[in-house]
Amino acid sequence: VQLQASGGGLVQAGGSLRLSCAVSGRTFRRYVMGWFRQAPGKEREFVAAVGWSGGSTYADFVKGRFTISRDNAKNMVFLQMNNLKPEDTAVYYCAASETGLMYDPRDYGYWGQGTQVTVSS
Repeated sequence: VQLQASGGGLVQAGGSLRLSCAVSGRTFRRYVMGWFRQAPGKEREFVAAVGWSGGSTYADFVKGRFTISRDNAKNMVFLQMNNLKPEDTAVYYCAASETGLMYDPRDYGYWGQGTQVTVSS
């Protein structure tokens, strides 16, 4: 399984970005798909995850601003990020989990290369 994240960039505070993650392989439907982020000097943290049927969960700091979704026909997962804040600046990673668990990065066996999101004030 290979994951390719894209869509990052530089945006002003209050702006929006949409991250995409393309997933190779024929078992995409089996995976919980998640987004994590890592800022310089900080640990990787959970952002959002979506199950095979579309049920989703979010970190408190993105609730109401970010939306995760998946397209099982196209093996894609997305993260729509609205009302971005400077503290959202980080490298964002998509990941796939076979365990069914969502919050701990150790439950994800497959990772994309990351895409940089920078929010200016």
